[in-house]
Amino acid sequence: MNIIRRLLGRKVQPPSTSQEVRPELGEETAEPQTISIPGVAAEIAVDAPSGAAALGVTRQLPTLEAALSRPNQHIAYGHGTDVGQVRTNNQDAILTFFACQGNADSIPDFGLFVVADGMGGHHHGEKAATIATQTLAEQVTRQVFLPMLTPRYEEVYSGPPLLTEILTKAVRASNDIVAKHVPEGGTTVTAAVVIGDLVHIVHVGDSRAYLITREYGIEQVTRDHSLVQRLIELDQLTPEEAALHPQKNVLYRAIGQSDNLEVDAVTRRLPADSYLLLCSDGLWNVVPETEVHRIVLDSETPQHACDRLIAAANEYGGPDNISVILLHAPG
Repeated sequence: MNIIRRLLGRKVQPPSTSQEVRPELGEETAEPQTISIPGVAAEIAVDAPSGAAALGVTRQLPTLEAALSRPNQHIAYGHGTDVGQVRTNNQDAILTFFACQGNADSIPDFGLFVVADGMGGHHHGEKAATIATQTLAEQVTRQVFLPMLTPRYEEVYSGPPLLTEILTKAVRASNDIVAKHVPEGGTTVTAAVVIGDLVHIVHVGDSRAYLITREYGIEQVTRDHSLVQRLIELDQLTPEEAALHPQKNVLYRAIGQSDNLEVDAVTRRLPADSYLLLCSDGLWNVVPETEVHRIVLDSETPQHACDRLIAAANEYGGPDNISVILLHAPG
C-alpha cells in the first residue's frame, strides 16, 4: 500500500470523521444512558431517526445481567492468515484472545481480536503490524481485562473510564511506538473488544469489520480511510470506478504516519446467531461480499469458514496477504 501523504506531502490533513455507532435493526433510540461493567464503562451512541442529528443520541442499555452470555453458551471464533499467491512475505498480523469465567462474580465473557495490514516495504510493514497488535494487546489487557479479575474491584474503584476512550488511547500508543521504531513503515488496525454481547471496534486504515446475519445479510461496519472511499463520499467516483482506480490502495490515515492520529470507534450489539468478520483487504478486495456471506453461513465452524475464505481469496489470484478473524455469537 501507499500513503497519500507521501504523494501530497506531510501537511495533508485527513478529513474529519466522527464516531459511527448504530443500533440493531428495528430498535428505538432513547435518552443517553451508560452501562458499567467491572473495570470498564461502555457508552453507546446510536444513529438518530431520519433527518435528526446523531450526536448525543443514545440507546438505553440493559442491566449488566442482560449483557452476559447465556449459561454455557459462548462466542466461538476462528482465525487465519496467509501470504497469498503473489507476495514473498506476509506483512499482515492477527491476534485473538478470549476468556470466560464461571464463578459467583458473574463476570461477562471477554475477547480481544485484532487484524493489522502492514505497509512500507519488505520488513517495515510486518514490523509495524506486529508492534501495533502487540501494543494494543498489552494496553487492553492491562487496562481492561486484568481489572475485571480483581476481587471486590467495584468496592475500591473510584470510577472507570469509557472503554472507547481506553481503546482509542491504545491505538494512539501503537501509533507512537510504530512511528518511533519503524519510521519507514505503517499499518492499518481494526480491533474488536467483546464484553458479553457488546462489541467495541476501533479502526484506522482499510482493513474491515463486517456484521453478518442470516436475516439481513452482510453489512460493512467500518469505513475505509482510503482515497477512493473519500472520492465516493464526495460523489466523484462510483464504487465500480473505485474498484478499478489506479490509486485504490492509497490511504489518508494509517498507524505510524501521523503525529495526531484520528481513530474511528464503533459500538454494536451482537445479535443472537450473528457473525463478526475482521479482515484485511487481501480478502474483501478480491472476494465478492455475496460469496463471503455464503461461505460464512454455509461453514460448519468459524475456523472452517476462515479456511474457506482464505482459499477463496487465493482462487481469485491471491494478489495480497490475506487475514481473517470470524466470531460467532451464540444463537
